[in-house]
Amino acid sequence: MATITVRQTGSPIRRKKDQRATLVGLGLNKQGRTATHDDNPSVRGMIAKVAHLVEVVEG
Repeated sequence: MATITVRQTGSPIRRKKDQRATLVGLGLNKQGRTATHDDNPSVRGMIAKVAHLVEVVEG
């Protein structure tokens, strides 16, 4: 199965609780951290929700 790597680029400070929870769900909590997940619609939806805080690295 294809994988996708996500890097956190923005801070969760002064963000809504649901955005913070989405970052935790992605396995991110500090700027510069990366996490690898299976590429599926649920993960893509989470990335879309916090697109201003993360970037998709080649995956």
